Amino acid sequence: MSKSPKEIELKLEVSPDVLDELKRGGALQRFTGGRAVTKPLLSIYFDTPDQALRKAKISLRVRKVGRSWMQTAKLGTGVAGGLSSAVEAEHPVSGRAIDLSVIKDPAVLMTLNEIIGGKPLGECFETNIRRTTRLLTSKEDGSIIEVAFDTGEVKAGGQSQSLAEVEFELKAGSSASLLEAAREIVGAAPFRLSPWSKAERGFRLADGIEDAEIRPKPADDVRLPPEETVELAFREILRSCLTQIADNRVVILQGDDPEGPHQFRIGLRRLRSAFRLFKPVLNPLTLKDLDAQARILATEAGKVRDLDVLTDEIVSPLAKVAPEGIGLEPLLEHLRTIREEGRAALQAHLREPDVNAFLFDLAAYTEGRGWLDIDNFDQTTRLAQTIRVYSRKALDRQWKKVSRYGSRIDDLTIPERHEMRKALKKLRYGVEFFGSLYPKSDLKPFLKRMKRLQDIFGYLNDVAMAEKLATLPSVDGKSSRQILLAIGFVIGWHEAQSSGTWPHAKGYWQDTKKVPKFWL
Repeated sequence: MSKSPKEIELKLEVSPDVLDELKRGGALQRFTGGRAVTKPLLSIYFDTPDQALRKAKISLRVRKVGRSWMQTAKLGTGVAGGLSSAVEAEHPVSGRAIDLSVIKDPAVLMTLNEIIGGKPLGECFETNIRRTTRLLTSKEDGSIIEVAFDTGEVKAGGQSQSLAEVEFELKAGSSASLLEAAREIVGAAPFRLSPWSKAERGFRLADGIEDAEIRPKPADDVRLPPEETVELAFREILRSCLTQIADNRVVILQGDDPEGPHQFRIGLRRLRSAFRLFKPVLNPLTLKDLDAQARILATEAGKVRDLDVLTDEIVSPLAKVAPEGIGLEPLLEHLRTIREEGRAALQAHLREPDVNAFLFDLAAYTEGRGWLDIDNFDQTTRLAQTIRVYSRKALDRQWKKVSRYGSRIDDLTIPERHEMRKALKKLRYGVEFFGSLYPKSDLKPFLKRMKRLQDIFGYLNDVAMAEKLATLPSVDGKSSRQILLAIGFVIGWHEAQSSGTWPHAKGYWQDTKKVPKFWL
């Protein structure tokens, strides 16, 4: 009786130009590399008419390599944080067709037969790829990693989509060495953590979903089983943050969509909020550098995001209400110039090696249990408790921080109002992390009141943003007076709007306090 091995892969998406550069990379420091081998790979994927295999996260394909055909069944094909871990059964077959009788692993065969259930199997799509592979051996621990540079296309239903990926597959050894290999091969090159296996990419294309365009990526919904351990839930949340950060970094580098810096900063803020929500069960020493780097990147992205908001949301909407003699266009032109300079500075930093170092450090922390503290004997017990139990304590701690400000809401200074706004935002991130653990009917009333309260603080933030206009670099020449007049008008207009809204904050806070806390 044979048992199919479990493969661990890291998939990174890069541009075709970057892929060519990585293939031509020089000597490695921590690994010895075997000879590069390039082969064309034609793979045909099969499923039932109702896509039963896809729904079960199983891929079934035949692949032509040279004159030979190989059949592969992968059970558990999901990708999280660029990493996949699937049971794989490979067997030679005679041609371009599935032959389940060749499968040696009885558990794999039984699963496939149960899922297929006698339904016909048909071709769904194909991938046509030119793959260059090298075997790397770690000089430190002997781990063996296969790195594959894939370029080609996915074809389905008359549609095609280009593909450029670097795959790292652990053949033997530790997952830490796999990440080290990726770090050394990729260097400073920008990458996305691939969200899809090639099978899922093909199915999406067959469904008419185009994934070729790089778009800003909002946070994924985090789905946590109530009985999940604290440790596994924390890892799932970190993977969500890592993917959002890495993807939006590429968005910023490839265009000027203002949503890119916005989602990049949100990903970093979610990460830092996760660090704080789970702080009681983490080793603080291993967290310090990651948190510091996340803060630096969030601050830099925040400068660009602030300029986007100033231009598009604070100043531009007032063009229609500005009094005669006050033109906003000179101010808008000034803002656009500063914004482009800020975006260029952010893009330059995001190409630097320290950004990839941060992403790989975060990946290693996530997959290598970097939060463990060997001197803390109680940590294992705390990490093993259920996330449902832990989430109640974590949300309650954050609610108490908000409440301390809320109890003095009439007397809060302007800086304290901003601190309350930040505390509310961190609570909102916690609710998003843990929301799947609770019934929606319990969640909705609280979120509704929270949204109203956050709207109040949104007006407060608009005023703070408008006041930043007074700190912009000055402009020489005749337009400087026009810009100063425009700044004065914009600040005054938003202060007036806010002063009419802030008095309602106490009422909204009292309403929010009365709503049952869904986690208690």
